[in-house]
Amino acid sequence: MDLKETDILGDRIGEHWYYRSKAQAMARMLQGLRPESVLDVGAGSGFFSRLLLKTTSLREAWCVDISYDGDSDAVEAGKPIHFRQGIGANQADLVLLMDVLEHVDDDVALLCDYVAKAPSGTHFLISVPAFQALWSAHDVFLEHKRRYTLPQLESSIHASGLQIERSAYYFGLVLPLAATMRLAERLHSGTATQPRSQLSLHHPVVNRLLSLTCALELPWMRWNRVGGLTAFCLARKP
Repeated sequence: MDLKETDILGDRIGEHWYYRSKAQAMARMLQGLRPESVLDVGAGSGFFSRLLLKTTSLREAWCVDISYDGDSDAVEAGKPIHFRQGIGANQADLVLLMDVLEHVDDDVALLCDYVAKAPSGTHFLISVPAFQALWSAHDVFLEHKRRYTLPQLESSIHASGLQIERSAYYFGLVLPLAATMRLAERLHSGTATQPRSQLSLHHPVVNRLLSLTCALELPWMRWNRVGGLTAFCLARKP
């Protein structure tokens, strides 16, 4: 999770349709798992780890992000949450990489590093922005290197030694709207290279409609290999 987006949405990030829906998709992807400890890589504010601490039996979270000023510890829902600039071997049984791989030049090397630090049996939940054709000024603003198709994401995950358990696209129902907006952006500017965030707080009615639209996808999310704004993959270290 990018701290630039946290700066825009502030403490209302949990109300925003995009993050609320992504959290629901995360829960759907983790269905059936009962992790005790999570390592959240590129965690930013720790939004997803905090949510898991509040809503599941998870007992602790380790949030890692090079953008932190220093190491610190806090409590969420009566459980410890640790913030670190870096981390070595860790016994967490769930590793989150939520919108992280697109920020690095060598995604396989980053995955291999954290796979090596994890014990056998650890699950990895990974999300990335989907489809290079949707590249926009927002990607430039967030300093992305690329967007992925599901096969491209799966290829990087396989190369790291992980075994894929399930993968899917999400935000499929809002994909036509996003594609239209990004096409309009290109027609207007001629290029999508000037950094500019497209994230904003919407009118409550708009926010609610978008949240409901995305919620309609959840029952059939696992079968969506056609398209969406985000690609998800749940994998396991053998």
